[in-house]
Amino acid sequence: MGTASSLVSPGEVIEDAYGGEGGEACEIPVEVKPKARLLRSSFRRGPRVIGASFKSTGSVDLEYAAEYERLRKEYDIFRVSKNNEISSMQKKEAKLDEENKRLRAELQALQKTYQKILREKESALEAKYQAMERASTFEHDRDKVKRQFKIFRETKEKELQDLLRAKRELEAKLQQLQAQGVLLLQEDEEEEEEDGRSSITAAGTQCDSWAGGALGSAPSMGSMVQLQQTFRGPELAHSLIDVEGPFANVSRDDWDAAVASLLQVSPHASQLLYSNTVRCYLMATQETKAELDIFIQTFSPRLQRLCEGLGHFYLNVVFPEQNDAMFALQRMQEIERSSVCVLLLHASVTSCVLEDSEEAFVKSQDGRLLLLYLRSGEHTLSGATRLLLERINTADTDAKVKVLDHSGSAEEGAAMIYSHLEKVIKQELLGLEGSDGESKDCGMEEGGEEGLGDVLWDLHDEQEQREAYQQACSTSSPLGFQKYLERLNDMVAAPPPTPPLLVSGGPGSGKSLLLSKWIELQQKNSPNTLFLYHFVGRTLSSSSEPVLIIRRLTVKLLQHFCSISGLSMEPSKVLEEFPRWLERLSARHHGNIIIIIDSIDQIQHAERHMKWLIDPLPVNVRVVVSVSVESCPQAWRLWPTLHLDPLSLREVRSVVNAECQSLEITLTKEQEKRLEKHCRSASTCNALYVTLLARILSSCGGRWSLEKVLDQCLLCQDTVSLYRVGLHMTLDSLSSDRDRHAVTEVLGLVGVSHNGLSESEVLDLVPDLHFPVLSSALQQLSRLRMLTLRCGLLCFLHPQAWEAVRQEFLSAEVSTSASRDKLIQFFNQQLSQQCVTWRVADELPWLLQQQDDKTRLQISLLNLFVSHNLYKRGHFSELLAYWQYVGKDKSSMAAEYFHSLKSYEKSCHGEDSMTQLANLYETLGRFLKDLGLPNQAVAPLQRSLEIRESALDPDHPSVARSLHQLAAVYVQWRKYGNAEQLYKQALEISQNAFGSEHASVARELESLAMLYQKQNQFEQAEKLRKRSVRIRQKTARQKGHMYGFSLLRRRAVQLEELTLGKDSADCAKTLNELGVLYYLQNNLDAARGFLSRSLEMRQRVLGPDHPDCAQSLNNMAALHTERREYEVAEEMYEKALHIRRSALSHDHPSLAYTLKHLAMLYKRRGKLEKAVPLYELALEIREKSFGPKHPSVATALVNLAVLYCQLKKHGEALPLYQRALKVYEDSLGRSHPRVGETLKNLAVLSYEEGDFERAAELYKRSMEIKEAEPSLCGNAPSRHSSNGDTFSLRGPAPLPPAPR
Repeated sequence: MGTASSLVSPGEVIEDAYGGEGGEACEIPVEVKPKARLLRSSFRRGPRVIGASFKSTGSVDLEYAAEYERLRKEYDIFRVSKNNEISSMQKKEAKLDEENKRLRAELQALQKTYQKILREKESALEAKYQAMERASTFEHDRDKVKRQFKIFRETKEKELQDLLRAKRELEAKLQQLQAQGVLLLQEDEEEEEEDGRSSITAAGTQCDSWAGGALGSAPSMGSMVQLQQTFRGPELAHSLIDVEGPFANVSRDDWDAAVASLLQVSPHASQLLYSNTVRCYLMATQETKAELDIFIQTFSPRLQRLCEGLGHFYLNVVFPEQNDAMFALQRMQEIERSSVCVLLLHASVTSCVLEDSEEAFVKSQDGRLLLLYLRSGEHTLSGATRLLLERINTADTDAKVKVLDHSGSAEEGAAMIYSHLEKVIKQELLGLEGSDGESKDCGMEEGGEEGLGDVLWDLHDEQEQREAYQQACSTSSPLGFQKYLERLNDMVAAPPPTPPLLVSGGPGSGKSLLLSKWIELQQKNSPNTLFLYHFVGRTLSSSSEPVLIIRRLTVKLLQHFCSISGLSMEPSKVLEEFPRWLERLSARHHGNIIIIIDSIDQIQHAERHMKWLIDPLPVNVRVVVSVSVESCPQAWRLWPTLHLDPLSLREVRSVVNAECQSLEITLTKEQEKRLEKHCRSASTCNALYVTLLARILSSCGGRWSLEKVLDQCLLCQDTVSLYRVGLHMTLDSLSSDRDRHAVTEVLGLVGVSHNGLSESEVLDLVPDLHFPVLSSALQQLSRLRMLTLRCGLLCFLHPQAWEAVRQEFLSAEVSTSASRDKLIQFFNQQLSQQCVTWRVADELPWLLQQQDDKTRLQISLLNLFVSHNLYKRGHFSELLAYWQYVGKDKSSMAAEYFHSLKSYEKSCHGEDSMTQLANLYETLGRFLKDLGLPNQAVAPLQRSLEIRESALDPDHPSVARSLHQLAAVYVQWRKYGNAEQLYKQALEISQNAFGSEHASVARELESLAMLYQKQNQFEQAEKLRKRSVRIRQKTARQKGHMYGFSLLRRRAVQLEELTLGKDSADCAKTLNELGVLYYLQNNLDAARGFLSRSLEMRQRVLGPDHPDCAQSLNNMAALHTERREYEVAEEMYEKALHIRRSALSHDHPSLAYTLKHLAMLYKRRGKLEKAVPLYELALEIREKSFGPKHPSVATALVNLAVLYCQLKKHGEALPLYQRALKVYEDSLGRSHPRVGETLKNLAVLSYEEGDFERAAELYKRSMEIKEAEPSLCGNAPSRHSSNGDTFSLRGPAPLPPAPR
């Protein structure tokens, strides 16, 4: 035994096998002490025990040591065994990890193999299904061709048998007659020809199959399709010479062309609305001032709400008697612009009222409505009043003046004036015949979509563009544009393909004016060219919105060819689909299509939104765009460019002298030299600068002498500074500081608005401004080319004018923001949940966006009527842009609208409010559907359907609208069965409500046809589409496409006012136009009267051999043809042909027109031999006019070939068909419908010649072209060909033979 110190060696670690967990060793630090210390310490433990000895204590320690040693050995053994177990477990773990990795790798490989096999299986199945589908399609086509050819063969065999039997019968009769000794007369042969002719298919009728009908009874080529309409009706002159008038050739079967022509007709006919505003000129004496004040304060706001609800403006025009001499010029101008003039008289009359009454009621009654209010009483009429009434009565030969005789109170008199004004405004100005109730919003509610289908667009945008074009055309400054017009003609006439033509120049160089003049000249000289133009306004206005621009051009393009339904609303799709529409529809037009976009660089991101300009254009499409030199995109600079140079000194002198001489102002030699020295730089000799300089010089007067004005102008080196001089002159012409401050405020408000402000809005916004002052300032600013009226809105004519106002009055951002806040407050006051005008929807969201007020912007957008108004007017992209600016995506926007509608629904009670709620739900559903959110669109559309079924009636036409929209969503989902069921329900409701020949029925039929076409059920689709086309044609003839008879009636009334004067060529032309208008309204008796008067007057005034007489004869002949008076029609056509052959060149289009119709009349009457030389001459004229490879020549070739076939001259017809086919294929493409029709005619000819294999091959190819034809809007053909012909796949029914 050793001492206690030997039990633990220094630094040794004692491992505790029981205290640690998981086999871990616990290190116990042990302090090693000397032996003596250990021994001493061992005696000190605890209290001393009596009787204890050293020996007993040491023995105890030794026992502990032995026990410890034993335990330590056991622990070592245990530790070694456990370490061995741990190492073996680690080896097993490593082995299992390796095995796991291997198995995972194998599993992944198996999964990849499985996915690959699965994909191969799916592709194999898809290939199998595609192959089965192709095989099924092939079998279907093969069976169809077999069936059709079988029918064709059986039909022809039956025809041959019938012919042989008829031949034998005739031979037998002949032998009997010869045996009886009877001679055959020529009349019998003619009767036989007439009988054969009566079964010939009418021109333009499409023979869809070769069974029955025309083919079954016609032994000749009666089944062939003649590529022109039978009779086009009265001739609305279209030729290149002045004697032919402003019309284009139209008929009742061609309403798109007719109404489009009517919109450009009779520029001398006064318009009742001046720039979309009902201007009521009020004239009152001091005695009737009470009625005037009551009317203005109480009843005028009602008329204003009525007009604004219909998309127009209302304005009271009143001049005070105190300053009558100061505003004499303005009074005459306002009378000329007024729509209604109201004269309030009692006993006496002042000089001011007398002058205005003479002007409005006596000198120029035409063009406005006249209302005379006479308050009778105890006082007798003064001599001046009595004389005025006598003069009015004498001048009122047509009883146009409505007289209101009143003897009651002033309040009753004002109410009487309001009642009559409301009636005439509704019925005679706005065309709401028989309408008594208040109109809804902008007039685009339930009944407003019939003519437009599902297409929504803004008529205000269209009117704004028309006014912009007319204002540019009305400028008569001699700017020397003739050289540019000739270069434009040469560049547009260049052979295709041609890139867009770039018209460039600095700001104010006259690009808009040049393009307007060029369009005007081209429309006169090239009546077969279709012009689509757009004038871009300032950068932030609606006219610079790219989606609205492209959508408007697409709608205008589709209007000239077919129905405009089916156009997408989604912005990206609008931009994407326009080139495809342009390519498809240009193939149907046999003339050029010219697209003009002025100031295209003002469009935001123009290069990105106008990508279609870079792509190759169709061969008959030309694009002309104008840009400023500084802002032209780099990629466009490679296009052919026409650059406008600054004006020469001679042109500068010409412009300045013309303006000054018009006001009898003469410049001295010294002043002319100073002007010439000043106008030498590029900025001081552009067209706008020189025109503005001339206007300012000619406006001198008062404190601004000519010398002072000239000095101020010569200090200006750019157009903006010159505009500022004009501003100062205008403000100095006002009489008081208050008026100057008010006009300044008006200019600022107009500048910060979105699209401008109306005159009535200006007067409400600036209460200190009176109308006479506003009229005087606007007249001066308009003359200085600073402000103008576009669709009733005041706006700046040029960006430089707005920049001058901004520099002069709105230099700080604070003032601009304050002006916008004032407009926001004004439109917020007008905002109500029940009635939101188009002006509030246009201005308020845009102003809030400019002010960066997202919270209030979202609140305004959640006003359901604001969004409803924007969407219904086609401002789809603006609405989306506002929501994107707020930070809402499509789904959250849909949720916000739906929640807002649910909240609004709680306040709806009664039938009217529930009907309005259903309209809002439907609009929301259509909006979401157009956004590509059919899941969110279903709920509002279903809710709209539920409301209409419960609030109205399950069979109400509005229910059909809901069903139609809901079915469109199911079509997007490809749930064709559900969609078909809904479409059929809508069709049944529409038929029960409107009859089987209503436009709503046609719409449902078109939708069902498209649905069947998507399901490859082509036969059912074709039947429905044909029925829809027939309904469309019939309804178009009854009420006109989109505009209706109201436009024609209004135009006829205006023209009748112009025929009351002396005999003249213009009066005869107006009578001719009136006859055509009544013809288009199916009023043949009235048309005959006016056309006869026109013919008689032209023969008296111009002579019987004048070309205008030929036009009247041609129209009379067409009218007699319509009445089936063929002998008289033939006589008149022959007279017209004789005159035109003598007066016109041999290749004139009008001569070809008369030849064509006379030949068609001969053909109709069975005089085929007389028709042949006329058809040949018409072909020769077309070849000279358009060249041998023009599609119009091919049409004439087909017509002549059909005639030869009817004469059994098959050998002469064959080369004509072959030549026409080559021309069609080269000009229109091998898949064009006219190629298919020509192939079908060739198939018939080949069958007649016995070449059955060739006939089958040609017929099969024609059917392939027909089935592959893209369905634009049914089988609508081109209504504008180069010669005025109409190609109609469905023509009028064949007429019976004329009585002999």
